[in-house]
Amino acid sequence: MTIYESDLPGVGKKFEVDLEDGEQLVIVTHNTGKREVYLKADPDADGDKLFEVSDQLARKIGTILEGAYFQPVETEQVETMLGDDTFLEWYGVTDESEIAGKSIADARVRQRTGVSIVAIQRGDDLISPPTPETAIEVGDTLVVIGEREDCARFEELLGGEREE
Repeated sequence: MTIYESDLPGVGKKFEVDLEDGEQLVIVTHNTGKREVYLKADPDADGDKLFEVSDQLARKIGTILEGAYFQPVETEQVETMLGDDTFLEWYGVTDESEIAGKSIADARVRQRTGVSIVAIQRGDDLISPPTPETAIEVGDTLVVIGEREDCARFEELLGGEREE
């Protein structure tokens, strides 16, 4: 996929994204933050305006597209940066995990690693937020938030199983 970026003096920036079928997605980001999105049948065609959004809404849509709310496909590493050094990560609990079978309080996850467990995916159920009494079970996917070093300590505690 090729992305072309160009300055629009007095307006902002234009990004042109070549899509697989020869079409082109054009995104104009105004200096005000407003975004306009166009679709071109081919690079030489006029674009059809798909929609226009405010800066705030564009950022919210971006986080959804990026996967901060839901990640439908398995990847090598599920990681979402929330700030300069704060991450939201997903980890699978195996029968080799030291904390399997313990409550969050008994496992002392925050005290030992610095991360907070903000949700637990258990089968089709989502436990959000979990309480200190919530048990961590084999097969759970734990959603944690913390700094990179904290997440690395948690991964070691868990037994090295980042959700894939």
